[in-house]
Amino acid sequence: MQQRCYESTRNSDLCNRMSTRTYQRWAPKHWDEYSLLDSGHGARLEKFGKLILDRPDPSVVWSRGRNNLEWRDADSRFEPTSRTKGDWSPAEVRPKGWQMNYKSPKLQLRFHLEMTSFKHVGIFPEQAANWEYIADNVQEGQKFLNLFAYTGGASLAACAAGADVTHVDAIRQVIDWTRKNMQLSGLDGIRWVVEDALKFAQREQKRGNKYHGIILDPPTWGLGPKGEKWKLEDQLIPLCQTVAQLVEPGGFIIMNTYSGISPSALETVWSRILPTAESECGELCLEAEDGHLVSTGSLIRIKTRP
Repeated sequence: MQQRCYESTRNSDLCNRMSTRTYQRWAPKHWDEYSLLDSGHGARLEKFGKLILDRPDPSVVWSRGRNNLEWRDADSRFEPTSRTKGDWSPAEVRPKGWQMNYKSPKLQLRFHLEMTSFKHVGIFPEQAANWEYIADNVQEGQKFLNLFAYTGGASLAACAAGADVTHVDAIRQVIDWTRKNMQLSGLDGIRWVVEDALKFAQREQKRGNKYHGIILDPPTWGLGPKGEKWKLEDQLIPLCQTVAQLVEPGGFIIMNTYSGISPSALETVWSRILPTAESECGELCLEAEDGHLVSTGSLIRIKTRP
């Protein structure tokens, strides 16, 4: 099929650049204690340290590669009871918590995991691809900002590389979870901020503060620490415009979304905000034991000019 690019005279350079773009797929390469064993029929079969879990994933629309007996051998499976919550079954094998290591030539991290009522266990293993990028691109003493930081894998990676890290999340319990991960990893010195990420970024802009590296992983929707409602579709452009003012020349921004926003949409958003920056975009993935890939979301990495 012939490739088409609909262009105006004013935007022909951007259109030509985007029409030849090759979108990438990034999957972590250094996990020993996590494995995607199989996927299919709307679920993933995953090994997190000592436990094998069966978790729903509506994007997994193909047939399963392993037989049903292997799936039935899972230690626990998540059964949704509403759109956002559910239970783990059987309940008697649900531990209060366990730990898992991530080891690569540059990073030695340790995480505390728990089975939550919203199917997550405290880590998004595909994010290890971003941890390695961060470790490669920050140096001792450089400032790093993690917005919508969850349990802090990116914060730990930047801290391990010697960066001055600010970790921002609206949920105090998540901050406490990250603090535990920091201690387990033998790290310290992370600055904790319990606040709405956009409001914090806007204040940092007014203060004139800059960061060498910024990562943001905004949720589709959520609530702030004071019950403020968050909808990504309403806040995406103000968020990106504000973050663009916080990155220093020669610095980088990583943005990924699990909300259905496509890589090409992310590229267009950022190319209009930072038109002179270099970027690469595509999908963040997990690679299963048989080699098939499961896309977990869209990802863009941006480097500003020195």
